[in-house]
Amino acid sequence: MGTTLPRGQVVALPGEPGPSLEYRRELPFSWRVIHDRYQQGRSRRQGTLVAIIEGVKAVEVSRILRKLPRQARHRVLEITLDMSSTMHAIARECFPNAEQVIDRFHVQKLACDALQELRIEHRWEAINEETNEMENARLEGRKYRARKFRNGETRKEILFRSRLLLFKDPAAWNVKQRKRASVLFELYPDIQKAFALVQRLRRIYSSCKSVAGARLKLALWYNQVNEAGFHSFNSVAASVFAHSTRILNFFNNRSTNASAESFNAKLKAFRAQFRGVLDIKFFLFRVAKIFA
Repeated sequence: MGTTLPRGQVVALPGEPGPSLEYRRELPFSWRVIHDRYQQGRSRRQGTLVAIIEGVKAVEVSRILRKLPRQARHRVLEITLDMSSTMHAIARECFPNAEQVIDRFHVQKLACDALQELRIEHRWEAINEETNEMENARLEGRKYRARKFRNGETRKEILFRSRLLLFKDPAAWNVKQRKRASVLFELYPDIQKAFALVQRLRRIYSSCKSVAGARLKLALWYNQVNEAGFHSFNSVAASVFAHSTRILNFFNNRSTNASAESFNAKLKAFRAQFRGVLDIKFFLFRVAKIFA
């Protein structure tokens, strides 16, 4: 059913949630969405959406979620979310028996962002270097030509065009990307070392089948990060360590937040297609009718 609450909040409460939920905190209008994972394979009218709630404060969201039956909330055994402390507080208060699982893609994104930060730093260095060389050439009265490497690209172009390949597994690179990566890693060994750290973290998620095995490999990964000496990766390792229990819970059932993320992406695409939504309340009412 759809319920209108004070301060314009709209909530979809389609009965009782199942034992495994997905919690997503970013909707097109700064709302929160909760999915029932066990309903994914059913008809969309049979209930994949548990709630859509306006607000970012734990107190407000918890107050609305407590409208769900107490017994139903206590039957929830697992909930996947990101590293937000607010979401953890809401999950702990409203679903006290649920095991909290941090979505693997949020952890991997932290590592990828640290890698991209290193690439961007080198790119600005290359831009400044090229600017200085162009200025020197102008003062000396000669024509400036940037050095091109064996793949036909300049240093600045290599760093700019390497963004996507650093997100990928090397097995997924095409021929051009392999050549570009080869030149990039020759020029910047630190990027190669950081890329290896990201790949090791991905392999932990893809290869480990138990919490004990994942804990051991994560400890080895911490040591490798410390040896590498990258400031950005030290921050990632610190975040992973702080949330290690919730991160390791992933290896119990290998649950992710994928369907909630997909649902959010669909709503954003719908809004973009129609150049926005004028009546937000009616839009969310229709979402609740279709998906709840």
